[in-house]
Amino acid sequence: MTDPGTVQSLAIVIPVYQGEHTLERVVEEILSLDQKFDVDGTWLEIAEIVVVHDGAVDDSASVIEALAARHPTVQPVWLSRNFGQHPAVVAGIASTSTDWIVTMDEDGLHDPRSIADMVRTAHDEGADLVYGTPSREIPHPWYRNLTSALAKRCFRLLTGSADAYTFTSYRLVDGVIARSLAAYYGEGIYLDVALTWVVGATGYQAVEYRPELRQSEQRSGYDLHRLLSHFRRLVVSSGTRPLRAVAAMGILAMLGGIVTAVVVALLRIFGDIPAQGWASVMIAMAIFSGLILTALGVIAEYLSVAISMASGRPPYLTIHRPPHSHARRR
Repeated sequence: MTDPGTVQSLAIVIPVYQGEHTLERVVEEILSLDQKFDVDGTWLEIAEIVVVHDGAVDDSASVIEALAARHPTVQPVWLSRNFGQHPAVVAGIASTSTDWIVTMDEDGLHDPRSIADMVRTAHDEGADLVYGTPSREIPHPWYRNLTSALAKRCFRLLTGSADAYTFTSYRLVDGVIARSLAAYYGEGIYLDVALTWVVGATGYQAVEYRPELRQSEQRSGYDLHRLLSHFRRLVVSSGTRPLRAVAAMGILAMLGGIVTAVVVALLRIFGDIPAQGWASVMIAMAIFSGLILTALGVIAEYLSVAISMASGRPPYLTIHRPPHSHARRR
């Protein structure tokens, strides 16, 4: 942390997928803040607004070009196609040069006026990363609530950490740490999991979310398929515990099979029970084949990530102009 009385620069990174009707308002809200504002004796300067065009499905490219032409602070980053929210955020982080970086959504859900509170929390707690957590529950479709709860519970089970319960896309992170992370961020890695690998202290600041702005102008870019894809990345990025869990399942299944065999043998020896066994054989086959397929599926996910990284597949690719094609998926 720097001493009070100094000036710290701030970059705001906004990934854009369908921001044609909302992005301009969000940027204007940021620009309406004082260019420099005091946070407990430290002056914070908004130096960069990095807008990442993530293969948007609407006319966001024209909005970004117009904003960049009007405001020197706005810096566009063009991705060659849609890579997803986390790679887009990392691409924006890699383009910054400031002391602090804030990541936020394109749709007005996050109030820029909360940035000062997040910086204050970082200073007070000595935190390298601060999540802006919603002060009230945000309404979502039932499948999004279900997949979110499942993902967070699984992450806690697989890593022994409760951090997933407070993962949000509204983050304040130390600029040096974030850019260092962007330098080795790999394909298929969940950004918030990667942040847990490198940050020291993590803070949390309750902020006001504005779901009514999102709902009034656009639908969420995340359907059930995309949410399940995020869940897969979260599990694979969490480490090798899933592989250990599969091994434990195999051991338990083997022990269960031995116990069942002993029980059946004892019943056959001491009881008048015909040794037909077709039902039990089919049940055992179904259970063990299911365990085998589950183990192979988990291993395959790890192999797919390893192969993507070994083959040099980039998590994102920037270009010097707006792309001509629009991505269909996020």
